[in-house]
Parts: sequence; C-alpha cells; structure tokens
Amino acid sequence: MTNTVDTVWYTRCPDPTPLGLAARLGWIDEEFAHDDFAVRTMHEVPDPTLQLSYLTHHQRYSIRQGGNVPALWARASGADTRLIGLSWADEYQAILTLPDSPIRTPADLRGARLALPERPTRVDQARAGALHGFLVALQLGDVAEEEVRFVPVAVEPIVYQKPHMQFFGGYGVFAELIEALVTHQVDAIYVKGAPGIQAARKLGAHEVIDLRRCTDPNHRVNNAAPRPITVDSALLNERPDVVVRFLRRIADVGYWAPAHAAETVHYIGQETDAPEDVVRAAYGRNVHLYQRLELSNQSISALKSYKRFLFERRFLPRDFDLDDWIDPTPLNEVGRSLELHYG
Repeated sequence: MTNTVDTVWYTRCPDPTPLGLAARLGWIDEEFAHDDFAVRTMHEVPDPTLQLSYLTHHQRYSIRQGGNVPALWARASGADTRLIGLSWADEYQAILTLPDSPIRTPADLRGARLALPERPTRVDQARAGALHGFLVALQLGDVAEEEVRFVPVAVEPIVYQKPHMQFFGGYGVFAELIEALVTHQVDAIYVKGAPGIQAARKLGAHEVIDLRRCTDPNHRVNNAAPRPITVDSALLNERPDVVVRFLRRIADVGYWAPAHAAETVHYIGQETDAPEDVVRAAYGRNVHLYQRLELSNQSISALKSYKRFLFERRFLPRDFDLDDWIDPTPLNEVGRSLELHYG
C-alpha cells in the first residue's frame, strides 16, 4: 500500500474520553513512535485554522473524539467523515435556580424564564444542550413549551472576568448565565460537566433536576453523551491500518481503566482541569467503568434522537442518514484483536 500520509492529526474535548486517557498515558505516541509519518494533536499547534477542525473536521487525515454536536454539524455541512466508535460516560447536567427560588421541581418551571446561551459561532452546542435539557425537564414536569419563556443570554467564546462584576469571577464557562440568574434576568439555567458542578457549589444553587439520573437514554443524551469518534474518510480509505491501530490504543483504555480507578480519575482531572472530587461528582464514582468503545444499538438510537432534535431546531443545516455515516469495520477488527489479547 502506498503511504501518502505524512501527518495524522487528532483532537479531543476536555471531557472524560478514552482518546484523552490514551493520550495522557502516552499510548498514542508509543504506538506510532517508529512510523514514517508524524502523529500530532491539534492542541499543540497555535494555529486557529487547524484548531477549528475540532468543530468542522475539515483537517485531512484527522481523528476526533468529543461532543457529538460538532461532529453531526460537520457531517451535515458536507465534511467527508465516518463515525467509527462511541463512548458513553454520563455527566452531570442540571437545571439550577437560586437557593430561595420557588422553583423546586420540573413542574414548577411553568411560567419561568429559562436562559439559553448564545455564542457568535456557527456550531452552538451550548445553546443546543441547554435547550434539549430544558425540554426534557419540561416534559418530565408535564409543562408545555409554550408555558415558559426562553431568554437569550450572550456568552463570550472565551469567558473573561468583568471588572465591575467580580462577584461572578470563577464561574468559568457559565459566568454569563449565572450573572443573568443572580440579577434576576432569568429564573433557571442549565449547566453540565465538571464546570457545572463547580458553578452549582459556588452559587449554592438549588438543583431542580439532574438529568443524568433519568432512566431513558433519550433523556440523558446531550452533546457529551455519547461521544463519537470520527475519522476523515481520506485517512480511512488510504490507511485503514493506521485507523485500526489508533482505535486499538483507544479501545485498550476500556480494559485498563476498570483496574485503575484512581489513575483514571486523576487523568480525567487533568483533561477537565478539575479536582478529583469534582471529577467524581460530575462523572460518577464509577467513571472508570465507562471508558469502553462501542457502537451499540442503544447508543446509536439515542444519537439518532439527538440528531433529529438538532435538525428540527435548526442546529444542523440539513439532515442525513446516520446509519450511512457509521463504518463499523475498524471497531470490528479491533474487537477481534482485543478478544485474542484479553480473552
């Protein structure tokens, strides 16, 4: 096979992903240390155009694991990618109100002003996640969408502390939403992940509902669950062997993590820039048990449900067949290798 690849790029989100753990463990570098092409992470190159590929997946010969909204948006926008794996580690995603708010349960959201973050970006996964979270809460509370008011809240792409609003410093990605909540512009906000846990604790907020406790996967699905692994089709077509090797090292994490709970939490803390107690609170005390790659019917069905929501709410420019997007061949090959290795 002719090798036309000189550099393989990869990127991941600051969340608990098997790709992130494999990178932290040094397994990706180790795997390709003696090949005649480079393997680099987009995070190490201060090139905005290259780093934008995390959202658009435009970079040739690249592999990505992260939020599903950018991956779905990229495919819907014409990016030639294939979905080759999923992981699902439920994260904290909650509707919060002020401690003295009369809104205590989802049913109490009737008549409330709900914050919808808005960023000046073509892929607004934050707004999509908040809207979906609110709609699930309304459904569980038997409240019609028409009985609430969604309030847009401008959110900067890079959060900074406003000199005259020092009270809100330290709330990270949710700073503007909490500002809107504390100043009574809105009655409830949606937060998620480790930053969401930290914001809720600092605010002393009341938790109306934590959606990760829902039994229905279609209620728990959001930008970070499931987390897809997508690959540029050129890399898959020209060097399927490289894709399988890369995927194998990611899949190895699913076997390593259950036996290394403390180390898993430690590395996830590095990925998310969060203390280990926050990691456990945000992603569960058994997060080390949810690092396996899969393409299960349940995960695919939930992802289809979320794609349908994104398209209907105009977060995607067009619809597409998710089944046609999936290529199970690399993961099937990895699975056979894992069975031989781990038994």
